[in-house]
Amino acid sequence: YNAHISDFGFAKLLVLNQTHTNTAIRGTKGYVAPEWFRNKPVTLKVDVYSFRVLLLEIICCRRSIHMDISEEGAILTDWAFDCFQSNTLESLVSDDMEALNDMERLERFVMVALWCIQEDPSLRPIMKKSTQMLEGVTEVATPPCTTSFSITFHP
Repeated sequence: YNAHISDFGFAKLLVLNQTHTNTAIRGTKGYVAPEWFRNKPVTLKVDVYSFRVLLLEIICCRRSIHMDISEEGAILTDWAFDCFQSNTLESLVSDDMEALNDMERLERFVMVALWCIQEDPSLRPIMKKSTQMLEGVTEVATPPCTTSFSITFHP
């Protein structure tokens, strides 16, 4: 009963020794890394982004985009970052007593996910390092605030 995620599809786009490519957007709404929308070169970090959106879904037991709820929580990545910034992580796992009883682990998992969904792909850790952070082998620093999350434009 162990789930195995083997591929988000990016590997099919690259040939051996290729580090990035330009191509049309591919992926499922809610999992697509920002560089796809900005017509920037995509790298293996798009899979890091997608996989950690999945991690947030597992943590929160909900979809990455949930239009049936308030605008504030409709986009999981934004809501998770808002909860992290406001120190209200318990909102992400409201009825999950196991998670609520291990807030240190919950915070570590959320911080890893937030590192992996950074707008700037160069800030995202490689999959191996993010896995080491999840396992507690590598320390997890506080993720930086990115421009797409929680920032209101004031002219």
